[in-house]
Amino acid sequence: MDKEEYIKHLSYDSVIFGFNGEQLKIVVLEYHNTGLFALPGGFIRYTESLDEAVRRGVRERTGLSKIYLEQFHTFGSTTRSDPKAMQRILEENDQQLMGNAWMLGRFISVAYYALINYDKVTLHPDAFSDSINWYPIDELPPLMMDHREMVFKALTVLRNNLEKKLVGMNLLPNKFTMKQLQTVYEAILGEELRRTTFQRRMLGMNILERHEKLYQGTAHKAPYLYSFK
Repeated sequence: MDKEEYIKHLSYDSVIFGFNGEQLKIVVLEYHNTGLFALPGGFIRYTESLDEAVRRGVRERTGLSKIYLEQFHTFGSTTRSDPKAMQRILEENDQQLMGNAWMLGRFISVAYYALINYDKVTLHPDAFSDSINWYPIDELPPLMMDHREMVFKALTVLRNNLEKKLVGMNLLPNKFTMKQLQTVYEAILGEELRRTTFQRRMLGMNILERHEKLYQGTAHKAPYLYSFK
């Protein structure tokens, strides 16, 4: 990586949320031969904006370009960088330390969260990683530096913005049942919701359009399909 191509001491990290119909998960990388786990992230080229860099990085990891992305926090603690960990990553990938010393310095990271449909993604590791996988929120591996803090900060922001941002649009098919929508809310909030109260509240917000019923088995029990207006 040419040090003249990237802005010094500035990076980004992305908390990529995915939903598979039951669980809320996030994407985690494992670096080659190190046992180190991290969120997908990267550096910003001089020729691109911060948003463009993050979209490029998320697209390279997920293959998706049209996704919901939001900047949620900047992490700038003087103790957040870990030069020894970065050195191990470089060495295990046969990278010369001399030309990549800039990567061992202190970095301020701008964090984004992304919302995607779990079923539409084929994950791709970066050049330094052995694997990239989905992990349930409550089954995360030990993450390097302050990445675990990033995950739970992103989850807090996501919960606080749940209805204002209509995050279901990015985690559900175009048409969905009320039960599927409720499952998204429950997965993000981490709690069960009363069905009748949830349905009344969602219909009262005037954000849903009702469609035909989804017939599966008994006709009179078929639920209606909905989409966001």
